[in-house]
Amino acid sequence: MNAWGKFDQDAVLRARVALLASGRRTVREEVDAYRVLAQVSPKAYLPKLVRALQHLGFDDRFRDRPEIQWTLCEEALAAARAVDPAEPAREDLVHTSLAYAQRPLFALGRRAEGLALRAEMLAMDRAKAKRTGSSRVGGLPLWAAGVAEEGRHAEAAEAMAEWVAAIRPDGLRYGELAAGFVQWIGALDAAGRSGEALAAYGELVDVQRAGVGQGDVSLGDHLHTLIGHARMLDARERDERAAAAWQEALAVFMELAATGERTGWNDDRQVAYWAVLQSCSRVDGERATRAAPRPAAGARHQDWSADARRHYADSLDPLRDERDVLTPRAAEDPDRFLAELVRVHHTLTIRSAVLAGNRWYRLPERVCSLFDEGVELARRLHRHQSADGTRVLADRLVDRAAYRVVAREYAPALDDFREALHLLGKMRVS
Repeated sequence: MNAWGKFDQDAVLRARVALLASGRRTVREEVDAYRVLAQVSPKAYLPKLVRALQHLGFDDRFRDRPEIQWTLCEEALAAARAVDPAEPAREDLVHTSLAYAQRPLFALGRRAEGLALRAEMLAMDRAKAKRTGSSRVGGLPLWAAGVAEEGRHAEAAEAMAEWVAAIRPDGLRYGELAAGFVQWIGALDAAGRSGEALAAYGELVDVQRAGVGQGDVSLGDHLHTLIGHARMLDARERDERAAAAWQEALAVFMELAATGERTGWNDDRQVAYWAVLQSCSRVDGERATRAAPRPAAGARHQDWSADARRHYADSLDPLRDERDVLTPRAAEDPDRFLAELVRVHHTLTIRSAVLAGNRWYRLPERVCSLFDEGVELARRLHRHQSADGTRVLADRLVDRAAYRVVAREYAPALDDFREALHLLGKMRVS
């Protein structure tokens, strides 16, 4: 509109011509046209403007320009809010705009604003669930991931408890229930509620065991859950239950080595599930802070905020540097430096696996070599410090066995696991 409150008819005409012209239009051209026409006919063109702005905001040209993404997403959100409340599509437009807009805010380090948008999404989801009589509040996992990244694990645990309770009746379809359980377990464990975390793990094992029999769960997924459960039982000194879990895992390893999976399963999905479980591994004592948020244990990669992902990925180079410094020192003075080298290498391995596995394609060769190197370092520690090295070597063998399952190297995986159980058995006897 011009200064007299009248539409610029020439601009309107140019916008209409641009949309009607034959040939392929760029998203930028569509945005420019819809900006003009949304003033003339908001009911028809505001929704189109919202979608075009979202599309433009996440164009590949702006992949690493969160400030531009935010500017476009902020405009899209304002346009969505301006849609007539009587318009049936308005709710979805606003919700989608919130989902788009929170992403660049986190990338820019504006976490409080990003969480505020996630809170608004959650409120909309709650209102929709109440209106439709559903118990499923879809924004809970994303909200839980966000607050856990800030160290607010009790809040995350409560949100995931609500989510798991809502989706339990739907069973194991599409892996949604297993993913919910793992994020809940990670939040409970991080919140120091180990008894509840163990109970949740046990329930997931039971549900998956039934799912394997019905063909709803892969043997590989169930095996990774069994390993995680057995490790948590071991860590909490529940020896008899841990021994039973290890034996059940051995039976699954043996079946995979003998006959493979019972039915065909998506490799990428199994790799992603394994990677999410790896993120629950307590390989160091680091905790999230506002200055350096960390991905929520057990959260799906798509629910990580951009700044948490960046901090996690940026930790790899310092770990490599530390490993490289420690390697010659450990060779010269293993008493002082070998155990620390093993610890640093393990942290590097797990974080590399989490990042690579969550990209939903086959794991790169460098991840395989990290697991191999971890076993060799643990063997050195075992030879040098038998008492401490036995547990470490068993753990690294289990790590590599689990990796080999997602790589479908079932016979070598079984060999690693049998050796690990032999070492664990020796520890219990002694």
